[in-house]
Amino acid sequence: MPGYSVIVGRFEREPSTAGRLAAFVIRWLVTAVAVWVAAALVPGIHLDGFGSTLAVALILGLLNAYLKPLLIISAFPGIILSLGLLLILINTALLALAAWIAGKFDGIAFSIDGFWSAFFGAILISLVSFLLTRFINPGRLARRFD
Repeated sequence: MPGYSVIVGRFEREPSTAGRLAAFVIRWLVTAVAVWVAAALVPGIHLDGFGSTLAVALILGLLNAYLKPLLIISAFPGIILSLGLLLILINTALLALAAWIAGKFDGIAFSIDGFWSAFFGAILISLVSFLLTRFINPGRLARRFD
Protein backbone atom coordinates (compact mmCIF):
# COMPACT_ATOMS: atom_id res chain seq x y z
CA MET A 1 0.00 0.00 0.00
CA PRO A 2 1.55 3.32 -1.02
CA GLY A 3 2.27 5.98 1.58
CA TYR A 4 0.77 9.42 1.51
CA SER A 5 2.15 12.76 2.60
CA VAL A 6 0.65 16.20 3.05
CA ILE A 7 2.09 18.73 0.62
CA VAL A 8 0.75 22.29 0.81
CA GLY A 9 -2.52 21.24 2.37
CA ARG A 10 -3.29 18.32 0.06
CA PHE A 11 -2.56 14.63 0.20
CA GLU A 12 -0.20 13.27 -2.42
CA ARG A 13 1.02 9.76 -2.88
CA GLU A 14 4.69 9.29 -2.12
CA PRO A 15 6.69 8.24 -5.17
CA SER A 16 7.77 4.64 -5.64
CA THR A 17 11.41 3.60 -5.87
CA ALA A 18 11.28 4.09 -9.64
CA GLY A 19 9.79 7.54 -9.10
CA ARG A 20 12.51 8.50 -6.63
CA LEU A 21 15.19 7.27 -9.00
CA ALA A 22 13.62 9.24 -11.85
CA ALA A 23 13.51 12.39 -9.68
CA PHE A 24 17.19 11.90 -8.78
CA VAL A 25 18.20 11.50 -12.43
CA ILE A 26 16.16 14.55 -13.47
CA ARG A 27 17.71 16.71 -10.72
CA TRP A 28 21.15 15.40 -11.65
CA LEU A 29 20.62 16.39 -15.30
CA VAL A 30 19.29 19.81 -14.25
CA THR A 31 22.46 20.35 -12.22
CA ALA A 32 24.56 19.16 -15.16
CA VAL A 33 22.90 21.69 -17.47
CA ALA A 34 23.43 24.44 -14.88
CA VAL A 35 27.13 23.55 -14.50
CA TRP A 36 27.54 23.49 -18.28
CA VAL A 37 25.88 26.93 -18.62
CA ALA A 38 28.15 28.34 -15.91
CA ALA A 39 31.24 26.91 -17.60
CA ALA A 40 30.13 28.37 -20.93
CA LEU A 41 29.34 31.86 -19.59
CA VAL A 42 31.69 32.51 -16.66
CA PRO A 43 35.33 33.19 -17.50
CA GLY A 44 37.62 31.13 -15.29
CA ILE A 45 35.42 28.03 -15.08
CA HIS A 46 36.86 25.28 -17.26
CA LEU A 47 34.91 22.14 -18.07
CA ASP A 48 35.77 19.63 -20.76
CA GLY A 49 33.43 16.92 -21.95
CA PHE A 50 30.03 15.47 -21.23
CA GLY A 51 31.38 12.91 -18.77
CA SER A 52 33.09 15.61 -16.74
CA THR A 53 29.87 17.61 -16.71
CA LEU A 54 27.91 14.66 -15.31
CA ALA A 55 30.63 13.87 -12.77
CA VAL A 56 30.82 17.46 -11.51
CA ALA A 57 27.02 17.61 -11.30
CA LEU A 58 27.05 14.42 -9.21
CA ILE A 59 29.77 15.77 -6.89
CA LEU A 60 27.94 19.07 -6.51
CA GLY A 61 24.63 17.31 -5.91
CA LEU A 62 26.15 15.14 -3.17
CA LEU A 63 27.75 18.17 -1.52
CA ASN A 64 24.45 20.05 -1.67
CA ALA A 65 22.57 17.08 -0.22
CA TYR A 66 24.90 16.23 2.65
CA LEU A 67 27.21 19.16 3.47
CA LYS A 68 25.07 22.19 2.64
CA PRO A 69 22.41 21.52 5.32
CA LEU A 70 25.14 21.31 7.97
CA LEU A 71 26.68 24.57 6.76
CA ILE A 72 23.30 26.30 6.75
CA ILE A 73 22.52 25.15 10.30
CA SER A 74 25.91 26.23 11.61
CA ALA A 75 25.80 29.59 9.80
CA PHE A 76 22.12 30.28 10.46
CA PRO A 77 22.62 33.42 12.62
CA GLY A 78 24.95 34.87 9.99
CA ILE A 79 22.49 34.03 7.23
CA ILE A 80 19.75 35.89 9.11
CA LEU A 81 21.98 38.90 9.84
CA SER A 82 23.17 39.09 6.23
CA LEU A 83 19.61 38.71 4.90
CA GLY A 84 20.59 35.52 3.12
CA LEU A 85 23.69 36.83 1.38
CA LEU A 86 25.83 34.34 3.29
CA LEU A 87 24.07 31.60 1.30
CA ILE A 88 25.86 32.85 -1.82
CA LEU A 89 29.19 32.39 -0.07
CA ILE A 90 28.18 28.89 1.04
CA ASN A 91 27.29 28.03 -2.58
CA THR A 92 30.61 29.53 -3.70
CA ALA A 93 32.52 27.40 -1.19
CA LEU A 94 30.65 24.25 -2.25
CA LEU A 95 31.40 24.92 -5.93
CA ALA A 96 35.09 25.47 -5.11
CA LEU A 97 35.08 22.27 -3.04
CA ALA A 98 33.48 20.40 -5.95
CA ALA A 99 36.27 21.67 -8.23
CA TRP A 100 38.88 20.56 -5.70
CA ILE A 101 37.32 17.10 -5.40
CA ALA A 102 37.02 16.82 -9.19
CA GLY A 103 40.71 17.69 -9.48
CA LYS A 104 41.55 14.57 -7.45
CA PHE A 105 40.16 12.34 -10.23
CA ASP A 106 42.09 11.94 -13.48
CA GLY A 107 39.04 11.62 -15.75
CA ILE A 108 37.24 14.77 -14.58
CA ALA A 109 38.36 17.93 -16.39
CA PHE A 110 36.91 20.74 -14.23
CA SER A 111 38.70 23.67 -12.69
CA ILE A 112 37.96 27.14 -11.35
CA ASP A 113 40.56 29.90 -11.58
CA GLY A 114 39.67 31.89 -8.48
CA PHE A 115 37.15 33.23 -6.01
CA TRP A 116 35.25 35.51 -8.39
CA SER A 117 34.83 32.79 -10.99
CA ALA A 118 33.46 30.49 -8.29
CA PHE A 119 31.28 33.31 -6.93
CA PHE A 120 29.63 34.17 -10.25
CA GLY A 121 29.50 30.49 -11.23
CA ALA A 122 27.67 29.63 -8.02
CA ILE A 123 25.14 32.42 -8.62
CA LEU A 124 24.57 31.28 -12.20
CA ILE A 125 24.29 27.59 -11.26
CA SER A 126 21.75 28.47 -8.56
CA LEU A 127 19.72 30.62 -10.96
CA VAL A 128 19.72 28.11 -13.82
CA SER A 129 18.90 25.22 -11.47
CA PHE A 130 16.04 27.19 -9.92
CA LEU A 131 14.55 28.13 -13.29
CA LEU A 132 14.87 24.65 -14.78
CA THR A 133 13.44 23.03 -11.65
CA ARG A 134 10.44 25.37 -11.75
CA PHE A 135 9.95 24.70 -15.46
CA ILE A 136 10.46 20.91 -15.37
CA ASN A 137 9.16 20.12 -11.83
CA PRO A 138 11.11 16.89 -11.19
CA GLY A 139 8.77 15.72 -8.41
CA ARG A 140 5.65 15.82 -10.56
CA LEU A 141 7.49 14.37 -13.53
CA ALA A 142 8.83 11.52 -11.37
CA ARG A 143 5.31 10.60 -10.21
CA ARG A 144 4.58 9.61 -13.81
CA PHE A 145 6.93 6.66 -13.29
CA ASP A 146 4.68 5.20 -10.57
